[in-house]
Amino acid sequence: MSVQNRKLYTIKLRDRVIELGRRTLIMGILNITPDSFSDGGRFQDYDRALARAGELIDEGADILDVGGESTRPGSAPTPVEVELERVLPIIREVRKISDIPVSIDTAKAEVARKALEAGADIINDVSSLRFDPGMVRVAADSGAPLILMHMLGTPKTMQENPVYQSVLSEIIAFLEERMKFAGQNGVERSRIIVDPGIGFGKTVTHNLKIIRDLEALSCMDRPILLAASRKRFLGSITGRPEMQRELGTAVANAFGIAAGAHMIRVHDVAFHREAVLVADALGRASFSA
Repeated sequence: MSVQNRKLYTIKLRDRVIELGRRTLIMGILNITPDSFSDGGRFQDYDRALARAGELIDEGADILDVGGESTRPGSAPTPVEVELERVLPIIREVRKISDIPVSIDTAKAEVARKALEAGADIINDVSSLRFDPGMVRVAADSGAPLILMHMLGTPKTMQENPVYQSVLSEIIAFLEERMKFAGQNGVERSRIIVDPGIGFGKTVTHNLKIIRDLEALSCMDRPILLAASRKRFLGSITGRPEMQRELGTAVANAFGIAAGAHMIRVHDVAFHREAVLVADALGRASFSA
C-alpha cells in the first residue's frame, strides 16, 4: 500500500489560520436532528446537544460540525425555521465555552448566514451550492471557508440505483465544475475544501474505490475531507448496526489518510483520535514523543 505525501494548505478563518496536511484534522459530528441515520436523535435535546459538543471538544476535535437537517438516504428537507431553531442556540453556546472552529452543515443560505453571524467559521454544503441559489452569495460575502461535496441527485433519490461510467472521474469533474461556479461568483478557490461524498449516491463498491484511490482527487489541488463515519457501506461489509461501526470506520479512514485525506469527519472523536495518531505516524514512518 503506497502512502501519498499530502500537500500542505492553509485555510483562513475569521480570527486565525488553520493548517491542513501536516497532521490529519478531526471534524467531530454534532447532529441535532430527530432522524439522523446514526445518532438517532440522541442529541436533539438542547442540553444533551450542548453536553455532547463539550465532549467532542474535550476528546480532541479540531473542528465541530453542527447540523440541523438529516441527509440520510430518503430524507426530506427540513424547514429553514426548524433548522435555525436547532443549530443557532448550540453555536452561540459553543462560542461561549470554546474557540474551536465550527462548521455549519447546511444547504440553506439563510441557515449558513445566521450560523456565521452566531459564530460559525466554515460552511459545509452537501449540495455544493446547488440546492439554494443564495448560498454562493453567502459564501462569497462572508469569506468563510467552504466545503463542497459530491452527491448524485438529492438525499431523497441518491441511493436509487446510482450508476457511473467512472466514479472518480465523474466526482472530479463535478467538483471542478462546482469550484468554477463558485469562483465565477466571488468565492476564492483557495477557500474551498472538497469532499467526495461517501454514501451520497454510491454503491458499496463505489465507496470502496473512492477511498482506496482517494489520491486521484489531489489533481484538484484542494484539501480533501473524508466523511465515512458509520455509513451504510460499512454495515453491508461487517453486518454491524450504525453504533457498532467505529472499527470499520477507522480502517476506512486509515486507507483514506494514506491516500491523501487531510481531514476526517467522525462521530466518536476519542476513538478516531487514536487511530489518526497511528495512521499519521505510519505515513511518516517516524515518531517523536
